[in-house]
Amino acid sequence: MRRSFFCIDSHTCGNPVRLVAGGAPLLPHLPITERRELFVRDNDWVRQALMFEPRGHDIMSGAIIYPAYREDCDFAVIFIEVSGCLPMCGAGTIGLVTAGIEEGLITPRVEGQLSIETPAGRVDIQYEKLGEFVESVRMFNVPSYLHAADVAVDVAGVGRLVVDIAYGGNYYAVVEPQDGWPGLDGMSASEIVNLSVKLRDALADVCDPEHPDDARIRGVHHALWCDKPTSDKADGRGAVFYGDKAIDRSPGGTGTSARMAQLHGKGRLNVGETFRQESLIGTVFEGRIEEGIDVGPFRGIKPSVGGWARIIGHNTIFVDDRDPLAHGFQIK
Repeated sequence: MRRSFFCIDSHTCGNPVRLVAGGAPLLPHLPITERRELFVRDNDWVRQALMFEPRGHDIMSGAIIYPAYREDCDFAVIFIEVSGCLPMCGAGTIGLVTAGIEEGLITPRVEGQLSIETPAGRVDIQYEKLGEFVESVRMFNVPSYLHAADVAVDVAGVGRLVVDIAYGGNYYAVVEPQDGWPGLDGMSASEIVNLSVKLRDALADVCDPEHPDDARIRGVHHALWCDKPTSDKADGRGAVFYGDKAIDRSPGGTGTSARMAQLHGKGRLNVGETFRQESLIGTVFEGRIEEGIDVGPFRGIKPSVGGWARIIGHNTIFVDDRDPLAHGFQIK
């Protein structure tokens, strides 16, 4: 059997986003957290086929739109990534909103505003249009917080690193320059990947955070390597690692949220202030702390992140049972 998927491909500040506009599996009308579990159980082959090689690649992000279960949301989304079905994806959100509005898949109740039901919670959106095109998107992300500060961990081949564990829709190990790691200058993407894998493996025995409101969200799967910016258009620079060997080409939406939560938790960024995060390729997200908010027993923030995306093409993808690589592959 041959299955067809119609996709709208875009990139958010350099990171690819594939919006599955046709061919996705129908799911029962349930809260998106429950639909996500059903998707992972019964249809994860769709994610693998569309995200992995030969139809995707190591940094591919994607999204599937479903009708909202919550009455206060315009639609729901399942994020499909090389690393799994994440609770939240900032670059994916900016990309799917841009593609969905420009291609007529999304009809907002109020022009310029949207509310999205994500597995991590409700995410509100403001977007600006110039004619028929979406020029910018600001997402008001889920509550974010500093989970643990100054966690010491021994990393193979590096020695001891001190990191902060912060949540911005996904859990991050946030690393700043220190004796064991001088910073991003001179590091290649492959070197960052190798170091990130070692750090994540070492942290598995040291810190296993669990979201206080949803036990299904747990574990440190991302790393954010921070450094000084390279231009006066940013306040900091960061390399987001995720999956097995991916470096986000965008500044990272959940990563920027986690970074602001970390800075706020350590008294270095206040409510109402902005933090412009620069990516490895020089693109910038503008983050802002909208308000302080409690996340279970933790004092956190309500962050927003602004960025842009551009559609780069339409893509009809075939997944044929006769193809021995129908469900994709990854090279370790």
